[in-house]
Amino acid sequence: MDFHISLTSFQQLQTFVNLASRQPFDIHVGNDRQQINGKDFMGMASLDFTRPVKVCANCSAAAFAEFKQAVLAMQK
Repeated sequence: MDFHISLTSFQQLQTFVNLASRQPFDIHVGNDRQQINGKDFMGMASLDFTRPVKVCANCSAAAFAEFKQAVLAMQK
């Protein structure tokens, strides 16, 4: 399961990694060229955030919906 996000500030990046780190499932974030562990702050900071990135998670639909909702809420 996946969705796209745009992280536009250091605070959003930090909040995303904190949210991802609390999940019991793997989260990968990336673009056409690279995939990064969504729980790795340094790796996440190396991504090009001038365009939206794809967030992928291998988990139940309920867990995915809850995580996606939390991520989208922090973007507001």
